[in-house]
Amino acid sequence: MQEFQFEGSAAAITGAASGIGRALALELAARGCDVALADLDSAGLESVAKEITAAHTRRVTIRTVDVADPQQIQDFAASAIADFPSLNLLFNNAGVALLGHFDEFDQTQMTWLMDINFWGVVRGTRAFLAHLQGRPQAHIVNISSIFGIIAPAGQSAYAASKFAVRGFSEALRHELAANKSTVRLSVVHPGGVKTNIARKARTGTQLRESVSMSEVGDRFERLARTTPAAAAQRIIRGIERNEPRILIGSDAKMLDIIQRLKPATYWALLSRIFDRMTV
Repeated sequence: MQEFQFEGSAAAITGAASGIGRALALELAARGCDVALADLDSAGLESVAKEITAAHTRRVTIRTVDVADPQQIQDFAASAIADFPSLNLLFNNAGVALLGHFDEFDQTQMTWLMDINFWGVVRGTRAFLAHLQGRPQAHIVNISSIFGIIAPAGQSAYAASKFAVRGFSEALRHELAANKSTVRLSVVHPGGVKTNIARKARTGTQLRESVSMSEVGDRFERLARTTPAAAAQRIIRGIERNEPRILIGSDAKMLDIIQRLKPATYWALLSRIFDRMTV
């Protein structure tokens, strides 16, 4: 199997202003890729673009994009491909979180989350796929979560979106392989990665108990075991090896094993572990 050649490639990355997306942009530029970056955080995009151009000779473009808006995704794809006709990497990374049990958030809030976490991935893939199919070597990376493998209580909306990303990605990968496409696809399941997703999470409109988002963010910081840079490096290794599923962090690997051993009853064990971890 031919190893993916990053030198001279070009990548499109959503959610690129911070966290794993930012780390991917930096790591890919260091490996010789041009990058087209998208995010709602324009200041964050400008910051990462300056960091890349200060350290590398690679080209960088930035675009403010809401992945919940189909037209904005289409426009991002068109501009990225126009800027980088050799574009052959796509990272559907943008994501958000929603805290609360199912009866604590409303349908509008769940629709908001699904539009970003799931439909953003689907629309991003559709917008770039025809172009990627024409490249001699191409790879799509869709970011799910360890909560696309296990589904904790209190994460019904987020887990639904991440399970959906996993199912969509696995089926599409099988279709691409059956059609002998040059496009490869990996789905990524990070465990705890030190990003700001918890601090930026929305809370259900009908939460029974008040929640301090600062405390939630601090608790997540304490539990997260992997840096964004380490996550980006692991994803790139997965591309090099054409890994269909990329688990990030020892916590993700452990939880994956437990789910495999107890696929229908894992929560009886994990709930006690999660309770101890969040005290």
